[in-house]
Amino acid sequence: MATLPQTLQPVLGGLPGRLRLSGLIGIAAVIAVLGAAWMWASTPDYRVLFSNISDRDGGAIVAALDQMNVPYKFSEGGGAILVPAGQVHDARLKLASQGLPRGAAVGFELMESQKLGITQFQEQVNYQRALEGELARSIQSLAAVRAARVHLAIPKPSVFMREQQKPTASVLVSLHAGRTLERAQISGIVHLISSSVPQLSAREVSVLDDAGTLLSNPQASDSSLDPSQLAQVQLTEAAYIRRIVDILEPIVGRGNVRAQVAADIDFSFTESTAEIFKPNQGPGVSAVRSQQTSEAGGAAAAGAEGVPGSASNQPAAKAAGAAPAAAPVAAQPTRKESTVSYEVDRTVRHVRAPVGGLRRLSAAVVVNFRRVTDAAGKTSHEPLKAEEMSQINALVREAIGFSAQRGDSLNVANAAFSIAEPPAALPELPIWRQPENIALAKEFGKATLLGLLGLYLLFGVLRPFMRQLAASGGQPALLAAQNLPALPAPETGTGGAARAPDARLDSLRQIARQDPKAVANIVRNWVSKD
Repeated sequence: MATLPQTLQPVLGGLPGRLRLSGLIGIAAVIAVLGAAWMWASTPDYRVLFSNISDRDGGAIVAALDQMNVPYKFSEGGGAILVPAGQVHDARLKLASQGLPRGAAVGFELMESQKLGITQFQEQVNYQRALEGELARSIQSLAAVRAARVHLAIPKPSVFMREQQKPTASVLVSLHAGRTLERAQISGIVHLISSSVPQLSAREVSVLDDAGTLLSNPQASDSSLDPSQLAQVQLTEAAYIRRIVDILEPIVGRGNVRAQVAADIDFSFTESTAEIFKPNQGPGVSAVRSQQTSEAGGAAAAGAEGVPGSASNQPAAKAAGAAPAAAPVAAQPTRKESTVSYEVDRTVRHVRAPVGGLRRLSAAVVVNFRRVTDAAGKTSHEPLKAEEMSQINALVREAIGFSAQRGDSLNVANAAFSIAEPPAALPELPIWRQPENIALAKEFGKATLLGLLGLYLLFGVLRPFMRQLAASGGQPALLAAQNLPALPAPETGTGGAARAPDARLDSLRQIARQDPKAVANIVRNWVSKD
């Protein structure tokens, strides 16, 4: 019994072995249960701080949490870091101020740790890794993107033109649950990559999601519409629908018209140049470009007179009457030449087709039956008359600018609308199913369970044990602990009440005479308890 506490040794020392063991087990059980209940009640609710983070970021986050004295623990698979629910947002803001988590991608900070003597190949590889990491970080800044990886294929430069190759790039994006990337965002990612790498064309950039779906399709990008063109088509269709509804609702009533319009808009950019030559329309019609006229010829020349020879050519011979002259030579004809150049008819036509022209329009209109109320107040629906449908058809044609040459189509139908009943309002959650009340009930349940457990241990375990201990006799336990005989039981009967104190006093005096040291020890124990 040397191992028992001094306060329990006098009490438990005189008990039987089975009762003594039961008492020790009960006391230990009470202490253990109370401790476990207190720890369970005081344990905070842990929530996820970060998940799916790299080992490097995980180590940095854990070190920062230790410095901030924030308790943490890991999930079963080690893929998430958990902190108390009340400190999640505060811890995230403090870690964000320190730039955590940084992400698995390594940016240009890789170039800060360049070693002396690094080769040109290693330097190029580090630069490419840093560029890929910076591009991945830029893509991850999009709200819908959870993580991104960028792969660049940059060929080595060559001095030969035939051996030169263009760089290519691939992007893998992992999106948040329930989020998608719009066409404009995909185009932005493609142009971000192509603008960051020299000589990289947007056609050579491929964007995939984590399911392996190709988000960017360069082959179909020329034929598909960009977001601005799609928006213009939607605005055009909405404008035609509004025209139809505005012109028919005053006739058939509000909510009795349903219309849908499909617009085929030509977004192609076309330019044409034509040069046309017309045949000449005659001298009097065509314009003279240049004219040139020349004329040659004149009168007949005089013939020679006298006898041929030198004598006849002398003046004296002429005077003396020479021989008669020969017959005159015939006159030369006159020659005229005229050259006229006319302008050639030529027409140059430069035509630029407008972008966004309407090529074809298709419209479908449904008009509800007329609502009729008889004398008894009963409501019924009946179809519209043929004249009314013809009038509605004509109004719709004029409203949308129907053109048969353009190939437009229009279909106006009269049918009874099947109006669904409005959905019933969701019943309000009862008080016991509201989240805030559930959380409050959990906390109250913890405290109540802890209190009930304490009461049970106090009144169901300790109190019966103390009663059993008292029934077994505390006096024999104390006397047995000092190897003293038990005091005699008080006598019953007539005068027993008067003889009991005297008998006990005589017994105590006899014990004190036999073993005064034991009595002194008992008194010392009483004094020490007080």
